[in-house]
Parts: sequence; C-alpha cells; structure tokens
Amino acid sequence: MSGDSPGGTVGTRSGSATRDRILGVANELFYADGIRATSADRIIERVGITKVTFYRHFRTKSDLVVAYLEQQAAGERRWMEGLRDSGDPPGSLRALATDLGAASCGPGFRGCAFINAAAEFADGDDPVRVVVDEHRRWTLGWFAGIAADAGVRDIDSTARQLMLLRDGAMVNGYLGTPSTVADSVAAAFVSVIAANRR
Repeated sequence: MSGDSPGGTVGTRSGSATRDRILGVANELFYADGIRATSADRIIERVGITKVTFYRHFRTKSDLVVAYLEQQAAGERRWMEGLRDSGDPPGSLRALATDLGAASCGPGFRGCAFINAAAEFADGDDPVRVVVDEHRRWTLGWFAGIAADAGVRDIDSTARQLMLLRDGAMVNGYLGTPSTVADSVAAAFVSVIAANRR
C-alpha cells in the first residue's frame, strides 16, 4: 500500500537517485585513483551523504566495487553488441578497433577497468574477481562469436588471440594516437581472422 502512495514512490525514486549518485562518484574515483586507494569515507564526502545513507545502499565497500564493475560490464556489453554484424566479422572488428583507439587515447584514460581491478584483487575467490572473470569470459565469448561468424578453423584459439590484441590495444593507447592505435589493432584483428580461416 505505501509503495502506491506518493510518499512511497518519491522515497523509492530518491533512494534510487542516491544510489546512482554514489555509483557515479565511485565510478569516477575508482577508475581515476584506484579501488583500494579510494575509501568509502571519500566517496561519502564527495556525494554529500551520511555513512548511514551510504551503508543503506551498499552494505560494504566490496558491494560497491562489485556494483561499479557490474555497471561497467553492462555498458561495455551494450557497446560491443552494438558493434557486432554477423554478416561482416572484419567490419565488426574494425569498428571495435576504431572505438578502442578513440577510448584508449582519450583524456583521463587509465586502462581497462577490469584489468585494473584484477591487479588490485589477487584472490580469485574475491567477489570483485568473480565479476572481473565473468566479464572477461563474456568478452572472450564475443570474440568467439566473431570468429565463428568468420568461419575460422579454431574458434577458441582465435578468440584468445583477438582478446590478447584487445588487451594490448588498451595498454598501447597511452603511447599512441587514436588513428594509429585503431589502424594497427584493426590490421592485427583482420590478420588473425585471415590466418585462421578454414
């Protein structure tokens, strides 16, 4: 009954907005400064809420980190799925390369959020690593789908090679320009596909 009342609806919206604000600040600080270097107190202060409010939304900092990575994963999945054209695997890879070049050479770029998180959380059983590993498996599966669309001989091996190139592009972006990174990784992606065709 209270959920149907104006007060219940506003409270829910307000709670959702507060949670979104916490996640927005966490996203910015975790990515820019590192997860372990960013305290819950710093996030609380930046959002302008009380500790009680923070812990009402996230029981622990680990819960917040997991939510941050899940949000990152959802965004990355939407982006990558939007690039995929099953009728044009090389075109899909070229589109990915262009976007990787633009992102990795952009201001504020600090590498892959998932690789960064894995570097900070070595325990494979940690909930943070579980989310990282799940997203990495999804990404590898996306590359496997591209490899299957391209009709390669060994889908798993090709997907792993494409994943390595993606990871390398994320690191190389610090050192190059968007066009050179995009052109280089696109050529490498297409070469892997061509070398592994049936």
